[in-house]
Amino acid sequence: MKIHAIGGYSEVGKNMTALESGDDVFLFDAGLFLPAIVGVTERERIQTEKGMRALGALPDDIYLDKHGLREKVRAILISHAHLDHVGGVPYIAPRYKANVLGTPFTMEVLKVLMADSQQHLRNKIISVNVDGSYLVKGKRNYKVEFINMTHSTIQSSIIAVHTPEGIVLYANDYKLDNSPIFGDKPNYRRLKELAHIGIKALIVDCLYAPDDRKTPSEKIAKGLLEDVFFTTDNKNSGIIVTTFSSHIARLKTITEIGRRLNREVVFLGRSLQKYVTAANNVGKAPFRNQINLLTYKNQMERMLKKINKRKRDYLVVCTGHQGEPGSILDRISRNQLPLRISSDDHIIFSSKTIPTPINEANRAELENRLKRYHVRIFDNVHVSGHGGREDLRDLIKLLKPEHIIPSHGENAKRLAGAKLAEEMGYVIGKNVHLIENGRTLSI
Repeated sequence: MKIHAIGGYSEVGKNMTALESGDDVFLFDAGLFLPAIVGVTERERIQTEKGMRALGALPDDIYLDKHGLREKVRAILISHAHLDHVGGVPYIAPRYKANVLGTPFTMEVLKVLMADSQQHLRNKIISVNVDGSYLVKGKRNYKVEFINMTHSTIQSSIIAVHTPEGIVLYANDYKLDNSPIFGDKPNYRRLKELAHIGIKALIVDCLYAPDDRKTPSEKIAKGLLEDVFFTTDNKNSGIIVTTFSSHIARLKTITEIGRRLNREVVFLGRSLQKYVTAANNVGKAPFRNQINLLTYKNQMERMLKKINKRKRDYLVVCTGHQGEPGSILDRISRNQLPLRISSDDHIIFSSKTIPTPINEANRAELENRLKRYHVRIFDNVHVSGHGGREDLRDLIKLLKPEHIIPSHGENAKRLAGAKLAEEMGYVIGKNVHLIENGRTLSI
C-alpha cells in the first residue's frame, strides 16, 4: 500500500490523505485552509474551485492527477464536521467519480453548507451510522468503518479501512474523553478488536503532541462555564458568549446555564444557524426548542434593540470568538449593530484562539475594541478537542499499530508525535514516518 500526503502535513488545516491499495484509492477528508478564507467568504462568496485554489484554501489534490490516481478514487471518507476536514468537499468531490461518506451529522453539515452556498454535487452522499460500516466496491471490495471518537463536534470518527494489505486507521481528529456530556465515549471495545486483528498503519492527529498533558474532558469545560456564570456578579449585566458554532455539546451546556439564570437564550449568526440546523435535522440538538435562533438582518436588529433595553433578561450566543471580520461580535464591538455594550457587561470566550497570525491579529484587535468599553472579559473558558501528548501515548498503546504516520500540523508538531513513538520503541524512518505534503510513503 501507499500513503500519499496531500494536505495537513505542512500546516494546520486543509487536511487530505490518499490511501492507495492495489488499483483502488481512498481519500480521507477534504478540508479548507481556514486562514486563507478568514474574512473573505462572507463578503465575496467565493464558490468556485478555481477561486478557492487561487486563495490557497484547498489541498493540492492535483497531485493525484500527476500520478495517474484520479480515476482510481473509489470513495471520499470524511472523519467529522469541521471545515478543515469537510469544507473542501463541494469544490474537490466533483473531480472524482466517487461517493462521499461520513456519519449522519457530518453529512448533514455538508448538505447544509452546500444549500447555503447554492452548491450541488453529482457525487452520492452516503451517511454511515456511528460505529457502522459500509462496503466500498473497487477492483476489490473494502470494508470501511466509522468508529465513534470524542472531539469538539458530535459524531466524530476514527475511520478504519480494511485492505488486503492490512487495516489502515485514520485518526484526525480525536481526544480520549471518558466523560462526554453529550454522546458516547470512544468505542474502545472496537478499537481493541481491531488492534487484536492487527493494524498496519495509523495516521494520527499530532496537533498537540508537543503539549505534556492529557486533554481534559468536556465536563471540565462545563464546570469552567458554571464557575464564570454562577460565581461572578452578573445579575444586572449583559452577557455575550462566543464559541465554536460546530461545538454542539458546548452550545447545549450554554443553553442549559442560560435557562438556569432565567435568561432568554438568543443565538445570532449564520454559522450557528448552519450547525444547529444540521444537528436538529439528525435529532442531535435537544436544546433547539429552548433558544431563539436568528440570522436575518431585520430579525437580529429587532431582537438586539429589545435586548439593549433589558440586558439582564437575555444571554446572547454569537459568532466571532476568533475576531473574524464581519462576525456578530466584531460588528457589535464596532457599534454596527443595535446592541450597545457597556461597562460591566460580560464577554465570555468559550474558545481558544487558533494559533495563526491572522487569527491572533484579529482577536487582539477585537479585545482592544472591547476593552474600551470597560467590559469584563473571560477568556479561554474552554477545553480542547484534540488529544495532548499523553492521549497520543494511550492511543498508540491501545492500537499497537505496525506503522505510525503523524499528521495534522507543520513539522514541529508531527516531529513531537514521532519522538513520542520513538520513546515507545518505534524507530523514525523505519516504522514512524514523517512525510510532508506532496510526498508518498510505501509500506
